[in-house]
Amino acid sequence: MGPTAKMKQSKFPAGWDEQRVRRVLKHYEQQTDEAAVAEDEAAFGESSETIMEVPKDLVPTVRELIAKHKRSRRA
Repeated sequence: MGPTAKMKQSKFPAGWDEQRVRRVLKHYEQQTDEAAVAEDEAAFGESSETIMEVPKDLVPTVRELIAKHKRSRRA
């Protein structure tokens, strides 16, 4: 592309515009670490599930264990 090429205008999801994006960015940029942790805990705190990192080579084994666990709970 040459120097005279037009820049593409940013596209936002339905219901979003630049003003809304700026408000959300401002919220998170001004949020304290403590408030961020509290927000995360509130979002995930009541779940019976968790998120964790697993080495890729262990993913098949973990999936198998989860499937066995689900089957045993149904029995």
